Amino acid sequence: MNETMLEVRQLRKAYGPLVAVQDVSFSVGRGECLGLLGPNGAGKTTTLSMLSGLLTPDSGQVLIQGRALAGDTDPLKDKLGLVPQDIALYEDLSAQDNLNFFGALYNLDGATLRPRIAEALEIVGLSDRVADKVKTFSGGMKRRLNLAAALLHQPDLLLLDEPTVGVDPQSRNAIFGNIEALRAQGKTIIYTTHYLEEVERLCSRVVIMDHGKIIVDDTLSRLKQRAGQSDLLKIDLATAGNSEWLPSLRQLPGVRSAHLAGVELSVELDDLAGVTPPVLLLLKQHGQNIVHLSAQRPTLESIFLTHTGRQLRDS
Repeated sequence: MNETMLEVRQLRKAYGPLVAVQDVSFSVGRGECLGLLGPNGAGKTTTLSMLSGLLTPDSGQVLIQGRALAGDTDPLKDKLGLVPQDIALYEDLSAQDNLNFFGALYNLDGATLRPRIAEALEIVGLSDRVADKVKTFSGGMKRRLNLAAALLHQPDLLLLDEPTVGVDPQSRNAIFGNIEALRAQGKTIIYTTHYLEEVERLCSRVVIMDHGKIIVDDTLSRLKQRAGQSDLLKIDLATAGNSEWLPSLRQLPGVRSAHLAGVELSVELDDLAGVTPPVLLLLKQHGQNIVHLSAQRPTLESIFLTHTGRQLRDS
């Protein structure tokens, strides 16, 4: 069984009569990337602030490798790396000087810090800009330097709060590559975002929050099953001809339904990769020529809508 890196128990945070986070509990294993989703005001950033020790919960616990985090000054925070939603850099300093500053906050001395800075800049692809002032960087480069700062003390657990907001596609892809490489190294990652396609690429598991509560905690594959959604194969045939083959198609294992409208065939499948080959083989055996084929999988957007009744970006 995978080692539990982070365990969250019954977190609660209120601001007067407003309950921002209520009874939030989940756990994350070593090397896992968990997507934390929710519309504006769902409680994601408040939850992340409590996980990082920046905000004290009214009740509940945050445990890192089985030990309870006891506030902002707890030495246990050395295992954490936080990449905040707002860029935390000094514009008039160079990348080198920014990382020297953050390294000093982690109590890293020169002999240790120099190779750490070189390694962090290599990971985020900014080695050639080490001497340049941050104010000359693009938004995406600043985001990547922000990530480098969080890696200096080699944390086991990374908390990423919407790390791709406002970045160009090239920088976004670079950040994705960084995260995938860090996960391959065994880092545990909590990833909050408004971009569902990012979660589908990076995360195997999703926690969805709404109105301060967790409403879904599951793997992507099980979420799709629970939402009652299936993969869809759309096939344009040269001619429908005699459709006596249609009942046989519907009886194939993994085929949920098959509908023929003229020459347009729609087939709902349990698993696109596993069931498509026998579907195509059956059509070939019955002399059906395929003009065009396309496939669709259930999206996280549709799953989110199923579980919350609203779009992710709704307020």
